[in-house]
Amino acid sequence: MLESLPGCPVCRAAATRHFLNVGGRDYFRCRACEATFLAASQRPSRQSEYRHYLSHENEVDDAGYRRFLSKLADPLLERLERRRSRRPGERLRGLDYGCGPGPALAAMLREAGHEVAVYDPHFEPDTGPLRHTYDFVTCTETAEHFHRPADEFERLDRMLEPGGWLAIMTCFQSEDALFAGWHYRKDPTHVVFYRETTLRRVAALHGWDCEIPLKDVALMFKPESGRMPCTRSRVERSWNPSRRSGGRSGRE
Repeated sequence: MLESLPGCPVCRAAATRHFLNVGGRDYFRCRACEATFLAASQRPSRQSEYRHYLSHENEVDDAGYRRFLSKLADPLLERLERRRSRRPGERLRGLDYGCGPGPALAAMLREAGHEVAVYDPHFEPDTGPLRHTYDFVTCTETAEHFHRPADEFERLDRMLEPGGWLAIMTCFQSEDALFAGWHYRKDPTHVVFYRETTLRRVAALHGWDCEIPLKDVALMFKPESGRMPCTRSRVERSWNPSRRSGGRSGRE
C-alpha cells in the first residue's frame, strides 16, 4: 500500500508528490529541491547493503577507478592548491566520508600532499574521525545511499572548517522519461537521486557557495565570513528552480 506523502529527506520541505512506481518500488519527488527518493519503508537493510557493497571491485591501485575519481579529485585539488599558494607550508586535512572498501580517493589526495582520514559505516566504522573538523571533505558515490540526507549534510557541515570545501560526486538525474530504465536507479542500495538544482538548494540552506565544475560533481565552499545559513522559508521565497543557470556559479 502506498504510504502517505512524506516530507523531503534532502531539504525537509513538506511539498512532495508521488513520482513513479517501478517494479513495486515507490519514488517521490520534492517540489522544492527536485530530489527523487525511494519510500522509506522500501529502503534496503544494513545487512543487504553490505552484501551488495562486497560485490564492488574498487581497488586502490586500479587505474580505471582512479580515472573515474579524478573527475572530482582534479577540480578539488585545483582549489586546494590555490589555498596553499596563499598560505605556504600549510598542510591541509581532509576526510573521505563513505570511502568504501578501497579508499582510492584518499590515496590520491595523500599522494598530492594532503593529510586524509577515512570513514565508512561498513568498511571503516571507527567514528573517531567524525569528532574532528577538516579543510575538505569528500563524498564520492555515497550521497545516493543516504537514508537521511538532511541529517548527513548537517553532519558534514559540522565537520567542515570555515574556508573549507565539501566535494560531492553522484550521478545527477536527467530526464524523467529515462528514470525507470536508468542504471543508477536499478542499484538496490541507491535510495535518493539529486539534480544540480537539488545540490544548489542544499548549499543555500547551509550558507555554502556551490560550483558545478562538470556533470555529476558539486563543490561546496563554506565561507570564512560569518554568513548565516538560509532558513527554509527564506530559500523557498527566493528559490526558483526554473531560473537556475548552467555551469559553475559561486566562488571561483
